[in-house]
Amino acid sequence: MEFFRIHKTIPFMRHALVLNAISVLTFVLAVFFLFHRGLHLSVEFTGGTVMEVAYQQSVDVGKVRETIGKLGYADVQVQNFGTSRDVQIRLPVQKGQTSAQQSEQVMTALKAVDPSATLRGNEFVGPQVGEELTTNGLKALGMVVVGIMVYLAFRFEWKFALATVLANLHDVVIILGFFAFFQWEFSLAVLAAVLAVLGYSVNESVVIFDRVRENFRRYRKLSTREVIDNAITSTISRTIITHGSTQLVVLSMFFFGGPTLHYFALALTIGILFGIYSSAFVAAAIAMWLGVKREDLVKGPVKREGDPDDPNAGATV
Repeated sequence: MEFFRIHKTIPFMRHALVLNAISVLTFVLAVFFLFHRGLHLSVEFTGGTVMEVAYQQSVDVGKVRETIGKLGYADVQVQNFGTSRDVQIRLPVQKGQTSAQQSEQVMTALKAVDPSATLRGNEFVGPQVGEELTTNGLKALGMVVVGIMVYLAFRFEWKFALATVLANLHDVVIILGFFAFFQWEFSLAVLAAVLAVLGYSVNESVVIFDRVRENFRRYRKLSTREVIDNAITSTISRTIITHGSTQLVVLSMFFFGGPTLHYFALALTIGILFGIYSSAFVAAAIAMWLGVKREDLVKGPVKREGDPDDPNAGATV
């Protein structure tokens, strides 16, 4: 399925050095902000108080969040659970206040607005839980990276595996850099989005590299640069359809999913945009600079360039 077909190969790799210089600059800035500002971690990572409050009628989560915000809690998380009459509230640790004192203060404010508010549950999440989540999250990230390298090394060639992993780490660090720069809250949902972006970006790289391997078989006289340019050009329509439809779903979560899905959708949006960029320009360019060649991918006879099914014949614009 295609919206359009480009009949002349676009010379993307001619500008690979400039495009990757931009990537390196963005990557360095992201690392700088990660070390300089750090991530604004949510209650799941830092510890805090988790409250469950029930109402007699459906409650407006936005009004509950606004009421608690007036108490000085800038990072409070409020969401429905179970029914529209039940809400879960996550409060960050406050110096000089115990979990019981926080709960009492919040319940007093909530009852002043709606006397039917009833505390159903209250518990303290210790920082040690956050440390465990951080460790497990890093382990999950490491296992994904190793799994990607092993898969691509068997599917294609180690140069493509290395190029893809570097491009994917580029995406992850840039997402984290955005969250560090703007001090957006980094929660478990955002971590899930980061891991999803890894797999999503790999899929785009696999599609391009698969077309590169196919082109090596079909076009014997084309150089590696021309083969990669043709592969990227021939997958543009597919990229627009796939990523466009995915982004529509993500944007619906961003605008209509409420605060609970806000940063999750935001992380996915950044990841999708940079995933397209890194797969087409970063991963492909690194593979080219690592010296990938026809012999690395083609083990049997190849078609000669100029066969009837040759749609491009190496033309460029």
